[in-house]
Amino acid sequence: MYHTGDKPGAGNYKCTNCGEVITLDQSSDTLPPCPSCNGTNWVKL
Repeated sequence: MYHTGDKPGAGNYKCTNCGEVITLDQSSDTLPPCPSCNGTNWVKL
């Protein structure tokens, strides 16, 4: 599991709270708070 502020690498990540999927394009991108529910926990798809 990843958290807001982590830099887990490029890919798609799903919010564990609401299921919203976001995409990080670069390995230097940090995970934001979920844009839908403000959740902070993510899993890589």
